[in-house]
Amino acid sequence: MGAGPLDGVRVIELAGIGPGPFAAMLLADLGADVIRVDRASAVAGAGATGGTDFTNRGKRSIAIDLKSDAGRDVVLRMVEKADVLVEGFRPGVTERLGLGPDDCLARNPRLVYGRMTGWGQDGPLAQSAGHDIGYIAVTGALHAIGRAGGPPQVPMNLLGDFAGGSMYLVVGVLAALLESRISGRGQVVDAAIVDGVAHLSTFIHGFMAGGLWTDERGVNILDTGAPWYDVYGTADGKHVAVGAIEPQFYAELLAKLGLEAADLPGQHDRARWNELREAFAARFKERTRDEWAEVFLPGDACVAPVLSLTEAAEHPYNTARDVFPERAGHRQPAPAPRFSRTPGETAGLPVLPGGQTRDVLADLGFADADALLDSGAVVQG
Repeated sequence: MGAGPLDGVRVIELAGIGPGPFAAMLLADLGADVIRVDRASAVAGAGATGGTDFTNRGKRSIAIDLKSDAGRDVVLRMVEKADVLVEGFRPGVTERLGLGPDDCLARNPRLVYGRMTGWGQDGPLAQSAGHDIGYIAVTGALHAIGRAGGPPQVPMNLLGDFAGGSMYLVVGVLAALLESRISGRGQVVDAAIVDGVAHLSTFIHGFMAGGLWTDERGVNILDTGAPWYDVYGTADGKHVAVGAIEPQFYAELLAKLGLEAADLPGQHDRARWNELREAFAARFKERTRDEWAEVFLPGDACVAPVLSLTEAAEHPYNTARDVFPERAGHRQPAPAPRFSRTPGETAGLPVLPGGQTRDVLADLGFADADALLDSGAVVQG
């Protein structure tokens, strides 16, 4: 737990996978006291959700039998002293456990109850299983990613789970938390990956409405259609990324490539974009990726080397800002954003489920901690 801007905010996380834990990690990165509630079965024997699952960083944890009356009561007692609860189950699951919004808000009317799903809490697909790839598919975003004439390209699960999911859940939770400080009342935040990804595409929908974008993949200015917004192979089989949109940046691109504008098609001559792309491709093939990086960085041509995940941790820009700090023998992304007055220091704090059970119970004022442990309602990992 760091001393970030959310210092003093207590969050209960009902353990899940993917965007829910990442959202709770972000709240912990911002300084919140996040208590992860694991299922008792998850920690039987070994403690399966700790180690290198970096989304557990900065959190305390406790394992509870959520299907028992005593276990459910422990969570509700925890809720009484919390500001936020985050869960990522299918709609109706926490209600069946007796831990739904009505149950929790009855115990703590100021609680912000954050719900993370793919399809949302209602609608015809609310009870269907799904993963990131399907959620972004129905928003139109997956269709739009890829090269002309080729199939849609999968952007890992960064776009759906974490950008359209976790980040929107956190925004909703923080907004509701601010409002609760004024009204004295909590509320439910329904964050759905489909909703978030659709909202992320607002900019592109605006381009379409203005006639600046088409539904055809790979022919637009930001989807590899434009030769000055693309990736190019280099002499060593690696790649550089080019994003020279503005005329002054484009001019610097040509200058550093050693090309003359008079010998080339115009930047916005779509009919001759293929000629321009061929000229860029041929020139980039003349040097290695890192040689081009020395030519372009620092500078304003908007060209950068395409680094692997491993290489990124050692890149001078990233090391200068400690973007990938090493903690407990592993590199991982540092908390973001950064704050001038309330810096957090949560990156890399390893957590094993159940590891702080007695401390958590004591901190929350549970005088009957030993009895709960003896009963099996709470499990010491």
